[in-house]
Amino acid sequence: MSLLSHLGIGLPVLAAPMAGGAGTPALVTAAARAGGLGFLAAGYRGPQELAEQIDTVRAEGLPFGVNVFAPNPVPITPAAHRAYADALEPEAARFGLSLAGAEPIEDDDHWTDKVDLLLASPVPLVSFTFGLPGPGILAALRDAGSVVAQTVTSADEARQAVAAGVDMLIVQAAAAGGHSATFTPERPPPPTPLPELVAEIARVVTLPLIAAGGVATAADARAALRAGSEAVMVGTVLLRTEESGAAEAHRTALTDPAFDTTVVTRAFTGRPARGLRNLFTDRYEPIAPLGYPAVHHLTAPLRKAAAAVGENRLMHLWAGTGHREARAEPAGQTLTRLYDGL
Repeated sequence: MSLLSHLGIGLPVLAAPMAGGAGTPALVTAAARAGGLGFLAAGYRGPQELAEQIDTVRAEGLPFGVNVFAPNPVPITPAAHRAYADALEPEAARFGLSLAGAEPIEDDDHWTDKVDLLLASPVPLVSFTFGLPGPGILAALRDAGSVVAQTVTSADEARQAVAAGVDMLIVQAAAAGGHSATFTPERPPPPTPLPELVAEIARVVTLPLIAAGGVATAADARAALRAGSEAVMVGTVLLRTEESGAAEAHRTALTDPAFDTTVVTRAFTGRPARGLRNLFTDRYEPIAPLGYPAVHHLTAPLRKAAAAVGENRLMHLWAGTGHREARAEPAGQTLTRLYDGL
């Protein structure tokens, strides 16, 4: 029996975790009701709120996962942080904000508290992104009854994850929307097509693989499955669904002819992430420093203010290369349509 079957998953099309609000308990539940599985995104969420979301989904009696940002900080110098804050000050002023004097915030997203929560209240599947937890944490989660998955972007990262003791790998190609899971954000992954990346990793490891990044059509899913994955994971194509928590300005931009290109940028968070090209990426990517999570915290008030008034030229509009395939429909319909086309 495969790990996915063991978890009660019959539909090999899963819903990706989407931090920042797009991923909701309703979306996770819809994925499971369609026969697949969805992930709650622990990133940027406090432990108490995460616990409440876990309880909400667990009450449905359906399989689900939780994705956690593992600490992999990219330090920034005070001078670089100050220079970027000064450059962004005119945009902030448009919303009555000031970034002057902002100090770098270098937190770990409540890492220890979230691990403790998942040990005390085990969930069926736990996945990690950005970094690789120590073997002790992975073993403890497995002992608690969770299947543990690691998101990787290369064969080398896959080998590291296997050595650390994970059960499954989520293979993320560069076409994915949102943050790259790379362990080395200073060196973003090359644009290797997902089927090639899956095949490359399948040659060096024997763990089950879930393929992610640029899967927007049934043809994309077929190619990834034929390359050696047991399932595919989709995120961008779910952003316009009824259960998505994406901001209205984000949903609209996905089909707006003015936003026809995606780019990998560090301008919003100091870590490479793919989103729709807009005024902010054009203007600030050339001068944006590496620095995560400090740059994320610096730009967060500006991005929130822009989203509140629908100013999508200054928002992060995370999206993968298949963003035009996102439809306004129930999430289960999106997932089953992809499966029916296999």
